[in-house]
Amino acid sequence: MKNITVIGAGTMGNGIAHVFAQKDFNVHLVDISQDALDKAVATIGKNLDRMVAKERITEDDKKSTLANITTFTSIDDAITEADLIVEAATENVDLKMKIFRELDEKAPEKAILATNTSSISITQIAAQTKRADKVIGMHFMNPVPIMKLVEVIRGYNTSDEVTNRIMEMSKNLGKVPVEVNDYPGFVANRILMPMINEAIYCLYEDVAGVEEIDTVMKLGMAHPMGPLQLADFIGLDVCLSILNVLYDGFKNPKYAPCPLLVNMVMAGKKGVKSGEGFYDYSESKKAEKIAAQFAK
Repeated sequence: MKNITVIGAGTMGNGIAHVFAQKDFNVHLVDISQDALDKAVATIGKNLDRMVAKERITEDDKKSTLANITTFTSIDDAITEADLIVEAATENVDLKMKIFRELDEKAPEKAILATNTSSISITQIAAQTKRADKVIGMHFMNPVPIMKLVEVIRGYNTSDEVTNRIMEMSKNLGKVPVEVNDYPGFVANRILMPMINEAIYCLYEDVAGVEEIDTVMKLGMAHPMGPLQLADFIGLDVCLSILNVLYDGFKNPKYAPCPLLVNMVMAGKKGVKSGEGFYDYSESKKAEKIAAQFAK
């Protein structure tokens, strides 16, 4: 597999495009917004500049990585030769279903269809296609160029051959793939999100303040980032969406999102990307410093 299409030029999409392009895959990056595509390529360039500065790659490596990426605003043009398509659109069930129906209709028969969903059922997504055996989850972690883990999620009908190929490809990217089965939240978010939710409850019930809660988890549990700061980094709207998937999937009240989280998202306080969450990111460089701290 050499030709990779990545759908969605947001934080996860540009990171996924980056790691494939850096390993000399031919990458087609797709988004409906040309501005989003331009921003994504600029972000990849900045991330590569940091790697050059740290002497992890050379200037020639940077140039060849960027040369491996071509941008498109049309799915039709981007998937004609695709061996693997990785969907990294917004974590919205209806949107993902629509994309996979379109991919099934237009993508080459040989193409494996992967989704970077962090919580939505692979089996449910695969049911939108006539190639359920070729649909799989590739859940990369953020920031993609730094984090080693890829959760490889098998849907009910995903074939052994496809699973093995994706596991091997993930290793070729320099990642550590872990095969998991298709249950709400998989492993990473099934464990992480209840912890974040409980931290929000601690704040909601006035057990302690934001910095105090994060300090306890950083110093007491050796976490590199406190759960409230991490929630801001992930996006509070994303956290809410994942918790709703867990709650709907298991019907267990322990997954019900804290009312404080719901209210914050409704008020537009979504974390780093909106400039305010549990912390204030209104200063222009503050969000970048938080991201850089996590990436070290």
